[in-house]
Amino acid sequence: MNTYRAYDFIVIGGGPGGIGAAVEASHFGIENILMIEKGENHSQTIRKYYKDGKRVDKDYKGMVVELNGNVDFKDGDKDSTLNYFDKLLDDEKIDVIFNSEVENVVKDGDIFKVTTSNAGFIAKNVIVAIGRMGKPNKPDYKLPASLSNKINFNLDKCSQNENILIVGGGNSAAEYAIALSTNNKVTLNYRKSSFTRLNEINEKTLYECAKNETVSLLLGKDIVQIDNEDGDVKVIFNDNSSNTYDRVVYAIGGTTPVDFLKKCNIALDKEGLPIFDENFETSIKNLFICGDLATASGGSIAIALNHAYQILKYIKSQN
Repeated sequence: MNTYRAYDFIVIGGGPGGIGAAVEASHFGIENILMIEKGENHSQTIRKYYKDGKRVDKDYKGMVVELNGNVDFKDGDKDSTLNYFDKLLDDEKIDVIFNSEVENVVKDGDIFKVTTSNAGFIAKNVIVAIGRMGKPNKPDYKLPASLSNKINFNLDKCSQNENILIVGGGNSAAEYAIALSTNNKVTLNYRKSSFTRLNEINEKTLYECAKNETVSLLLGKDIVQIDNEDGDVKVIFNDNSSNTYDRVVYAIGGTTPVDFLKKCNIALDKEGLPIFDENFETSIKNLFICGDLATASGGSIAIALNHAYQILKYIKSQN
């Protein structure tokens, strides 16, 4: 990726906390604000999990919260809440990109490089305002319960000297294969005959691994069945061929929040939760979290909005 568009402030996540952060940034006089949301519209949790007409309370589960910032959120229902956040985004000068999942946030000096599958951006301050409800995508065919310790959706349980199959054609799949290739026998399977979603760095590194025979590429084959063969994972492909592996790792979308935080190099505690200070700044200066990721109970729109206000108040005090 050769060109990175510059912003003063980038928000990752289009839920209430993310919208609140973008709005507060505008109110504090920050210009060139970008909000990136992987869904097709903002507030995906409300759209997907709330039935039509369902109440949306400011004081979530009876937790009374006094709003501190510039977003005047009130009790309502699903439609009125979505309409309110629509209006907030319409009224402020905020660039919004939907259907774009952030793959990585890397700090280079004082600037963050924020990379999606098809674009790159830079900013001095970044807020991660994603929820906890993200789950990795799973295949349509059945995965045997007896192989649960051999089938993974991240690298947490991977060991060394294993024969591992990585499934997927995106950047996560490529990064998994590259990372594991040092101490394992690795095969990367993608159902298409060529990669179409890799960034330049991952594509170049992956093909170098293939050339050096540290990663085998198995392209143009789709998996149709997984079986348990004497404790190993037998993988059957759509051309009736099959191979057996010690472990299969799926990277077919839907990265979990923990995986994403790790990729951003944010320090986590022993529970896998992000470490942050009283201003919601993580272990990386000028990289913040808000909303569900910073709340034990989660789910409170008002608390997320207060997080956003506190963060932007702090950022403004540093300038």
